[in-house]
Amino acid sequence: MAINTYHVIGLMSGTSLDGLDISFTRYEIIDDVWSFSLLESQSLPYTSQLKKSLQDSMHLTAFELIRFHNEYGTWLGKQVLQFIKTHKLEVDFIASHGHTVFHQPDKGVTYQIGSGQHLANASNYKVICDFRTNDVLHGGQGAPLVPIGDQLLFGAYDYCLNLGGFSNISYTAQQKRIAYDISPVNMMLNYLSSKIDMEYDHNGVVSQSGKIIPTLAKELDALPYYYQSPPKSLGKEWFTEIIIPLLEQYQAPVPDLLHTATLHIATQISNDIKRTCTKGKTSTLFITGGGAKNSFLINSLREKIKNIATVIIPEETIIDFKEAILFGFMGVLKERNEVNCLQSVTGASRDSSSGVIFFPA
Repeated sequence: MAINTYHVIGLMSGTSLDGLDISFTRYEIIDDVWSFSLLESQSLPYTSQLKKSLQDSMHLTAFELIRFHNEYGTWLGKQVLQFIKTHKLEVDFIASHGHTVFHQPDKGVTYQIGSGQHLANASNYKVICDFRTNDVLHGGQGAPLVPIGDQLLFGAYDYCLNLGGFSNISYTAQQKRIAYDISPVNMMLNYLSSKIDMEYDHNGVVSQSGKIIPTLAKELDALPYYYQSPPKSLGKEWFTEIIIPLLEQYQAPVPDLLHTATLHIATQISNDIKRTCTKGKTSTLFITGGGAKNSFLINSLREKIKNIATVIIPEETIIDFKEAILFGFMGVLKERNEVNCLQSVTGASRDSSSGVIFFPA
């Protein structure tokens, strides 16, 4: 008899470096229809030292990076083991995204640290991780990866939008799932917030107090990436090489920089929805990720797409843990040897069941 219920821990560490998200989710398939229940969850903020180590990891030597990859995998395993013990959980396996250090698919490179073997040994559970490498090997972007979960778990909505370090969107067109990164979000807003000793701009209060810098808005909106057709994806390197130098040209008050950046984000997202929506129909836009709590950003987006799409913000646990839930689900699909990377999304030469399995030893 085929197994149709799975109890899985999903791990997600995003580019905005907020911390480690841990989800414990029950996934079930009945008559080819998937459903899920988030049973336990926790977000572990990174210590300032670990956050800096992750931030600086792209500058390490090869030897130092391998060592950190192993150390971080062990750290992940210890956090998961404590989570399991605290909540007295019975777990089938762990699915880990890892933390992205390099993502340059045009050069055939994507690299997420957090050694699966070290994670498995430290937790004493089977681990499925490294979901991006195989797709890049087949010529894909290796991103976004969550659209298979959007399609099978959140298919009731016309659009699924995640506002994390970057914004990424997922929708179905001509019976194919389409998804791609749109723009920087929290990576840019947090970078600017740090200039006034804030980790982030709570509810977008500082952003809302500022005023637009027209020349900066025009320069941001003119960036070539926004005129590329999908499949396409963004990485930290793009932000560091393109966005930071552009922002640093302006010696403007931080509230004005934040205001302009927020409106830029809303503009780019609304442009894509206007371009892809079904004319004459009001679409549903389901928003998750940390940016969903930024009132100024959400209200700015609502204003730009009124009469085109209805913004839906779910309960806070789904906002916070959707990506961890969906990487847990990618692990389930890999366990079943079913497709979890879509060529229509990543541009790979074929669909694939991606991920590498590690057993505790």
